[in-house]
Amino acid sequence: MEGITQNLTHYLGDLGSIIRGTVLVLVVILLLSLMNRILEKHLAQAKGSKFRNQLLMFGASFVGLLMIILGLPIDPNTRGQLLSLIGIIVSAAIALSSSTFIGNAMAGIMLKTVRNFRTGDFVKTDDVFGRVTERGLFHTEIQTPDRDLTTVPNLYLATKPVTVVRQSGTIIGATVSLGYDVHHTQIEELLLGTASAIGLQDPFVQVLELGDYSIVYRVAGLLTETKQLIAYRSRLRSGMLDALHKGGVEIVSPQFNNARMLGTDQVFIPKPTRQKSTPSADAAPVDVAFDKAEEAEDLDSRQRSLTKMVESLKELQKEAKAAPAEEKPGLETRIGHLEKEIEDLKAAISSVEEKDNKEKD
Repeated sequence: MEGITQNLTHYLGDLGSIIRGTVLVLVVILLLSLMNRILEKHLAQAKGSKFRNQLLMFGASFVGLLMIILGLPIDPNTRGQLLSLIGIIVSAAIALSSSTFIGNAMAGIMLKTVRNFRTGDFVKTDDVFGRVTERGLFHTEIQTPDRDLTTVPNLYLATKPVTVVRQSGTIIGATVSLGYDVHHTQIEELLLGTASAIGLQDPFVQVLELGDYSIVYRVAGLLTETKQLIAYRSRLRSGMLDALHKGGVEIVSPQFNNARMLGTDQVFIPKPTRQKSTPSADAAPVDVAFDKAEEAEDLDSRQRSLTKMVESLKELQKEAKAAPAEEKPGLETRIGHLEKEIEDLKAAISSVEEKDNKEKD
């Protein structure tokens, strides 16, 4: 009888340990799920929320794993071995971070710290050009001029030169090869007129190369409307064609002149046509090519505005508490208006985020 009692007590003890361990695992999973839901629903208004949420969930998952190991009913020696194993794994991951999953996370943290570009900026690497639509812990999403979305690992951006188009303005230019039979002053005048006509600031012309058969000219100027970068590049080239043709300059290789079976006075310039009263649409309109980038930039701008408004609200509330009685009604009115603006802005941000989530689904 005594043996049966001891066996039953031992069995119940083991069963209790298993139950406690199972409850601990379930509690940790529940807390992580709850934390993830809170971050998605209530903390998504802050700037850079996706990056922050991923980082917080990564850290919380690691802490949860340690809690499970420390709370499981296992032998102390086994627990110590598991903790040592985790330490070895973390050390190995950090050591191999230049080419692993952890490497992208570290690169993402570095890019966030450096802040060399933000959502909505034009960026160019070796193989990718477009506007940034999303910045995560492990990757950066870029929308190309073809309206496609390219996912670039953060480690790639951290190890490659990245060119960022400044929002204050960038220099755009185009080149053309012309024969030696036209004086360069005439070419420079026509090209400068083209750059000024489409709205480029401080235009200039360069002679890039004196070839065996032609001269390579480059016209360029400052474009302050950087969102229209693609469209203005096309406009500049179209304007160069029109200006050179109207100026009587033949855009054709001198070698072609020597080979054609036509009179020497024959030129290849299109006949003038009646211009449309309204200009034709650009070859790559921004609202189509970079629609998601525009939405992402607008969302990022609203999130920054929301952060500033929340800070202003806190300051007004502190000021209202310390203000005299006669000043409180005015401050409370300002607080009410600001709270209404914050609610409207939150609703607009939620609408944009819901639309983005539906597209992803």
